[in-house]
Parts: sequence; structure tokens; C-alpha cells
Amino acid sequence: MSKNVIDVTDETFETEVLQSDRPVVVDFWAPWCGPCRMMAPVIESAAAALDGKVKFAKVNTDQNVDHAMNFGVRAIPTMIVFSDGKEADRIVGFVPQAELLSKLRRHSEAADGAAKGNA
Repeated sequence: MSKNVIDVTDETFETEVLQSDRPVVVDFWAPWCGPCRMMAPVIESAAAALDGKVKFAKVNTDQNVDHAMNFGVRAIPTMIVFSDGKEADRIVGFVPQAELLSKLRRHSEAADGAAKGNA
């Protein structure tokens, strides 16, 4: 885990994700999942590229089942983008870095626009 990606548990999910003031990408994963391990460096790289604009979190579904069940995570890896405490997007399975960044930049830009409109 890097400084750009935090571990979130069922106990910290509300504070770290739902109450965040910026978009949050939550990677639902498990240590035994091959595609999850393939996705890890892509997420780390995206987190570094979008540092400060989008928050990145990982939820180990073996240890934290409540929110995975609540959000209907049926396959891993599943990345859910939360904005203003609500699901804004969902990505299931491995995706290349360029595709992930493209999707996430749209959410970052939308959040920036909303913040500027409220200023």
C-alpha cells in the first residue's frame, strides 16, 4: 500500500468514503484474486497521477464483507467511484490504466466544476 491508496474497513467506510469531500475510488479486492493483483499497480499509478483530486481506497472483501454486500459486489476486482456519498460509476474486472484514468478524470473534473460553482 502506498501513501496514495488507503485501506478501508467496514468500520471506516462511512468516514473515509461516504463523507469524503472529493470523489473516492474504492477497489473491492481479495488477496487470492489474480486480476485484483494485476489491477493493484494500475490503481497505484492512477492514484499517483490524480493525487489530491481523487481519493483511492481498497477494501479487502475477505475481511470486510458488509459494504461489499451492501453495494452488490458480485465479482472482484470491482472499483466503485463514489461522489458526494453516492455511487457514481462502477468498473468490474481488469481495465488498462488509460481507460481507468479517462473515467476517473471525468469524475475529478465534475467535482472540480461543482466545487467552483459553490465557491
